Amino acid sequence: MAKATKKKALGRGLSALLNDPENDIKSVKDKNADQVVGSIVELPLDTVEVNPFQPRTSFNKEALQDLASSIRELGVIQPITVRKIDFNKYQLVSGERRYRASKLVGLKTIPAYIRIANDQESLEMALVENIQRQDLDPIEIALSYQRLLEEIDLTQEQLSDRIGKNRSTISNYLRLLKLDPIIQTGMRDGFLSMGHGRALINLSDHEVQLGIYEKIISENLSVRETEKLVKESQSGKTKSKPKPPSIPQHIKQDVKEFSSYFGAKVDVKMTKKGNGKLIIPFSSQEDFERLAKLIQGE
Repeated sequence: MAKATKKKALGRGLSALLNDPENDIKSVKDKNADQVVGSIVELPLDTVEVNPFQPRTSFNKEALQDLASSIRELGVIQPITVRKIDFNKYQLVSGERRYRASKLVGLKTIPAYIRIANDQESLEMALVENIQRQDLDPIEIALSYQRLLEEIDLTQEQLSDRIGKNRSTISNYLRLLKLDPIIQTGMRDGFLSMGHGRALINLSDHEVQLGIYEKIISENLSVRETEKLVKESQSGKTKSKPKPPSIPQHIKQDVKEFSSYFGAKVDVKMTKKGNGKLIIPFSSQEDFERLAKLIQGE
């Protein structure tokens, strides 16, 4: 009777097999595991949970809505990948955007590849899959490389083999993590490119890094211009603004009296030679005429 029941369950397809407690597959060595692992199955969305090892933590809302609209029209074209963690319970390995967009649309099921993996394998699969995406910023890639090296305990050579990238490429990304956190955030937000970051990393002083970073943003500097500025900074040729000469106390006092007399904040500019000029601001034609009368003693 038991055998007949199992054959009947298998006859109902993979979904029936996965929902049959007598065929709860937990290891690749279990019976019927070869029919499940690597197969595409329509899984109920409520049986799938988010992967805690997902390297990406932020999702663009507008892009997610666009994907949801596409899924509403065409369905989920590329299946997500999940790992089986318990009976009728799965965890995302890759495809969280498709999973989230499907929930937005209100789908009840989603096509999924089923894997059986332990936590370390799940983390590695999620990180490697994440790295292959096209829309990652340089810091996201660098952080994924760092996690693979530290949490999966890979060497740079092993990582190079896993992801098909040269060791020098991996090293260049990892070096970006030495940048000041403010600059890393600027790269993640798209204010500067990886080329800018690679130029700035040659400066060990974070304050100097930030100073040039601000010039990149304010003056829209190219990578080449940034590299030139970094070289000048390293050789001590960076021009610093000369400090204005200090204003003698008796002049400061007189300027206060001028300000009181004119009813406006009078400013004074001086040179090292001791000459200078007074600046009296005005807000309108009428205000200018008022000041002119005061100067003329009217």
